[in-house]
Amino acid sequence: MGFGAVFITVAFVLIISLSTYMLVTGTNITLTTISDSLHALAEKQNERVKTEIELGTVSVTNNSDHSIINLSINNTGATKVLKSEFVHIDLFVYFHSPAAGTDYKWLPYTTPGDLNDNEWTVVNITPDIINPGIFDPGEQMNTGIRVYPAISEGTVNWLKVVLPNAVSDSKYFNS
Repeated sequence: MGFGAVFITVAFVLIISLSTYMLVTGTNITLTTISDSLHALAEKQNERVKTEIELGTVSVTNNSDHSIINLSINNTGATKVLKSEFVHIDLFVYFHSPAAGTDYKWLPYTTPGDLNDNEWTVVNITPDIINPGIFDPGEQMNTGIRVYPAISEGTVNWLKVVLPNAVSDSKYFNS
């Protein structure tokens, strides 16, 4: 066996060893990534299981061109909603209006203050002794919702609130 055959054998063994190392390393990285993703998914699902809200009282005040809806939301679950997450809460309203007939709107959150048309805000959270400004379990969040055009008197309407982790509740209300 000459030098060429020994060189080719050593080169072939090195190539197989390097390929095996790369395959094992790539598989390990892939499995770690999948494991981390599954862990994060399980954490999110666990958070959803512990989250629950219940829509409470709804009252409507009509003005000349818009309506103000006062809605109370009860946190009946075990997960708190941070103040920074309020912007990610979706609020939908389906209502009847003399100006537009039947209307369906998605309303974005706005910071407390003057409400513009088709926005909602947090009026207060009660009792808010622990973690002020955070919607903790057992607390009630009172919201103000401004809807344009005004809601027709004596009609049945519908509200839906969806939290950032997709937990939701809906309620019919009379104007």
